[in-house]
Amino acid sequence: MKAMFVDPPVQSAIQSRLGATGIPSSAYLAPILEEEGHEVKIVDTVTMGYDLEDVKAEIKRFDPELLGATSVTPTIYSTYEIAKIAKELNSDCITVVGGPHPTFAAKRIVEECPYIDVAVRGEGEETLKELVSTKELDDIKGITYRKCDRIVENKSRPFIQDLDSLPFPAYHLLPMDKYELGGFKYATMMTSRGCPFNCIFCSSSGICGKAWRGNSPDRVLEQIKLLVSEYEISEIEMLDDTFLFDNKRARNICDLIIEEGLDVSWSCSSRVDTITKPLAEKLKEAGCHTIYMGIESGSQKILNRLRKGVSIEQIKKAVKIVKEAGLDVFGSFVLGVPGETKRLMEKTVDFAKKLRLTFAQFTLFTPYPGTEAYEIAERDDLFLTKDWSQYTTLDPVMKISKMTAEEIKGFLTKAYLSFYLRPSYIWDSIKGRRFWGFLKALLNKKV
Repeated sequence: MKAMFVDPPVQSAIQSRLGATGIPSSAYLAPILEEEGHEVKIVDTVTMGYDLEDVKAEIKRFDPELLGATSVTPTIYSTYEIAKIAKELNSDCITVVGGPHPTFAAKRIVEECPYIDVAVRGEGEETLKELVSTKELDDIKGITYRKCDRIVENKSRPFIQDLDSLPFPAYHLLPMDKYELGGFKYATMMTSRGCPFNCIFCSSSGICGKAWRGNSPDRVLEQIKLLVSEYEISEIEMLDDTFLFDNKRARNICDLIIEEGLDVSWSCSSRVDTITKPLAEKLKEAGCHTIYMGIESGSQKILNRLRKGVSIEQIKKAVKIVKEAGLDVFGSFVLGVPGETKRLMEKTVDFAKKLRLTFAQFTLFTPYPGTEAYEIAERDDLFLTKDWSQYTTLDPVMKISKMTAEEIKGFLTKAYLSFYLRPSYIWDSIKGRRFWGFLKALLNKKV
């Protein structure tokens, strides 16, 4: 079979945050089909700067028998257009969509878009392997599909327990020379899945389960070595939700990088309650330069409402530990939580300043399907719109107490300006030789 993977041609979260594009999730699925003997092509529309006309030309040229697309909530309409193009060019092409939004809105997607044959829920590797086999759709777990005049939702598929059993992403099918960050060859990695925490705005546990599962340290090292030796990658971002969840594993990965003498810089994420001083120092020694932390709020009341399970004091301690180890801190904050007032949002911005973070990211509270936040918004009639293209975390989609949509969007802009244009930050940034690049990124943000 000839299979093509196309991600919607829109700006990704990584591109918005860092000015770079990451390796598309379809790269993790492609080798599953290659191992079965199928011919596979990946079209990385974001990196290539493609629009829908470019996508149409690629589909027409390759003429796939199966077309797969991964979609998050704001890209679902673009995914519909890709499926339509594929069906118009070849009505026999099997169109499959997966990712976060299809996982939680599969039935609605198949109902809304007559050009989509199958929606995959949750992890897609085993499901995809069965889809391209001779197996009947009725027997495949984890899919929602159209059967005659009705929508069928099969049982969910168990999560993959041994991540080491999965092949490395299909780097050979990607434009690896085009992934850059700050002039350095750049790549992203995902070394674990699942999240045991209970944040009401996050859908990760719904997609990959509550049980955390990680690649072994040896497997992580092997992938890093491949990127460095074969593709000359010198900058890696670990995209795991909780890379530092298992402290022992994280330390072992660092030790292997140090022992191997790998010349690579990297960044990762951590909750504020999973970082320790010895681990932070080990990360620094192993070439890590930045820790991304979901701090979310400067109000304990809002943290509790978000079910973060951390305290203001834990946040302060974690930031101090990371900074004292010589690492940069990228703090993420969410504004416009149900019940949050303008005063509390101002408190969050002030808190970000007092922490003296290296970088701060402010987004609007967005209730994605599959989250408790969505259920709350539905229950309390808080939606301003269900136009999924607006669910970017930069556009207001929920009612905020005593603030209009225009006011909350204006507040978001002011939050960025207030953080990045204060004299102390400008001086620290000039000393660290990082200000102008991030000022440029700030001014380019669509807030």
